[in-house]
Amino acid sequence: MPSIEKIPAMRAQVLTIMATRAQDQQLVGSVAGQHGVQSRSDLAGARDPRQDTGKVVPAFGWHPWFSYQIYDDTLPSKDRTYDPGRADGGDDGLLQEKARHLAAVLSPAPQDTEFATKMPELVSLSSLLDQTRGFLRDHPLALVGEIGVDKAFRLPQPWHEDGTPLSRDEGLTPGGREGRLLSPHRVKMAHQASILKAQLKLAGEMGRAVSVHGVQAHGILFDTCSACWKGHEKEVISKRQKKMVAPGAEDFSSSSSEDEEEESEGNIAKPRQASRPRQLDPKPYPPRVCLHSFSGPVEVLKQYMDPRIPAKVYFSFSLAVNFSTPASQEKTPAVIKACPPDRLLVESDLHVAGDQMDAALEGMYRKVCAIKGWALEQGVQRIRQNYEAFIFG
Repeated sequence: MPSIEKIPAMRAQVLTIMATRAQDQQLVGSVAGQHGVQSRSDLAGARDPRQDTGKVVPAFGWHPWFSYQIYDDTLPSKDRTYDPGRADGGDDGLLQEKARHLAAVLSPAPQDTEFATKMPELVSLSSLLDQTRGFLRDHPLALVGEIGVDKAFRLPQPWHEDGTPLSRDEGLTPGGREGRLLSPHRVKMAHQASILKAQLKLAGEMGRAVSVHGVQAHGILFDTCSACWKGHEKEVISKRQKKMVAPGAEDFSSSSSEDEEEESEGNIAKPRQASRPRQLDPKPYPPRVCLHSFSGPVEVLKQYMDPRIPAKVYFSFSLAVNFSTPASQEKTPAVIKACPPDRLLVESDLHVAGDQMDAALEGMYRKVCAIKGWALEQGVQRIRQNYEAFIFG
């Protein structure tokens, strides 16, 4: 939060700020209330230093790192991992229920209730969705995010014996790792996937784009997304079929309202002037998906480019993740080359605004332009248009 005051002076025209857990949902909302983008015209105004326009698009959601704190109260009582109605003996009974939930969703399962006493309070899935729905209504341009799955993540060790930190960095939002050692416990993938699917469906209900985190679980992530749009796949019309349609009778309903005209590498489409996201009929899947700091191989990227997929899928890249190790530096250029020009985004994936974030964004823009063979101005314009299409539809 101390770096928020640096946002108005940043060279970046707009930032998407992601909530991840209970403690920062309201904070993201408050920042958007102060610095929020109100319309597409704000982005045009941001290029003029004399214009005082919004620079923040908020996103509300629960990151997979914190999914163990959520229990699914939409299930029948017998299938729930946590049910206050089952608890006997007051607080002791609730603690037993909490321990039962943690044993069900973590691997390896904690061996005693002592572990549960040091873990954050649990949140019901229905209350999480209701809260997120409220934030989305309050912020018409907001995304659902950051959500997803993460196979590599391990819970940090609990705080000190009484559950409180020995020392905290007061500049950081509570609830993070803050230097704690990692425990052996991971969140089971089935639980992560169920929390992700619920948030994807909410995004579809509200017609909002989503930012999705996926680490070492590309198959599970694709299967979870695919399950949402199953039965809604687009019909693919071949060029031969199109030629057989009588002139003036074309009705290629398989083409989504969000589909763009095909572009060559040298052309940049004119942005539409809509000031608000399109009003979409509720669907069980989000209209637009960004796979953020995408770390999958080219083969996985191509899976998401299947023309039958009704959602429009984007791929964003960051120096912090995609060029952070020798292995990622070797793999990422081929993935960026394979990414369609109109589906490519750039991000910092940092938690500190200001010069550090500006430098990270500029560095990634330069990387992308060099890999794609774009002139810098051409690349920046193209990616800006991709971002507007992702946010506004």
